[in-house]
Amino acid sequence: MIKIPTLSALNLAPMRQGQTAKDAIDAMVRLAQFLEPLDFKRFWIAEHHNMPHLASSATQILIAHALSQTQKIRVGSGGVMLPNHSPLQVAEQYGTLKTLYGDRVDLGLGRAPGTDPMTALALRRGRRDVSDEFASDISELQRYFGDDSVQGQVKAYPAMGLNVPLYILGSSTESAYLAGRLGLPYAFAAHFAPRMLELAVEIYRQEFKPSAVLDAPYMMVCVNAVVADTNDEAHFLQTSLQQLFWDLVRGVSRGVCPPVPDMDALWSSQEKQAAMAMLACSFVGDKASVKHQLIDFQNRLNVDELILTNYIFDEDKQHYAYQLFKEMVNEL
Repeated sequence: MIKIPTLSALNLAPMRQGQTAKDAIDAMVRLAQFLEPLDFKRFWIAEHHNMPHLASSATQILIAHALSQTQKIRVGSGGVMLPNHSPLQVAEQYGTLKTLYGDRVDLGLGRAPGTDPMTALALRRGRRDVSDEFASDISELQRYFGDDSVQGQVKAYPAMGLNVPLYILGSSTESAYLAGRLGLPYAFAAHFAPRMLELAVEIYRQEFKPSAVLDAPYMMVCVNAVVADTNDEAHFLQTSLQQLFWDLVRGVSRGVCPPVPDMDALWSSQEKQAAMAMLACSFVGDKASVKHQLIDFQNRLNVDELILTNYIFDEDKQHYAYQLFKEMVNEL
């Protein structure tokens, strides 16, 4: 009997071809509203900068907007790229969000800048790379969110005492060690960096030390999920995702493109290999096919939560893909 994973979603507010940033943000909200009655646990928004077809640069503002347009689904960062921000500012922002919206706010934390080196310098307003301070920055955040007894001279108002839940994000093994050592939930970005997934899961579980927030490891994995009524349709819809990663390989930005009948007519064998390596952790097919894929995945990894993302061009079909995945899980 496999563990039935909790389901959540990740969104980057991507612009489909022909859309504006406002269109993308409106679509993001509609997706959150669609997932809420399906009992998805959380809706995370990722931070990215200097990417012309992603509207998710001011993540905390989008989180506040999504919270204001929903009732019960948890909304949070997937994640805050901590090198770009001071822990004090992050604590103030997310403490304010929790003050406004109660216990629906998640704070996922990443150690990468979520952008190119030049933009990272512009964000930091200096040349010092602070990614090596990730662990100490997390400790500082925990202090700001803690009660009065652990505070220093500088306090984060109104964050103090609110204990906004923290999640460590990673796409390699380094953050797995840290999440285990700190006893925090760990979310692995297998939707674009699947190569070290199994090793990272093993390391996190081996290194885990019980903490004030967790007695046992809590493993979350973000995956691509393109589900349709037939396998053929799902693989056709997946070509929008494949084009996005093909563009990434080529250094091109076109936004989310309509699906095409034959990707092999577009990309070279080398481009295909590079893109598909990043997309190796994808559930694609009809419900029956995806069910077998999920059972195999859980037999190997037995994760607690799946965070689903997709870039289906047709918004209704995107929503339907999440619905089909949820129906499939409910039938297990």
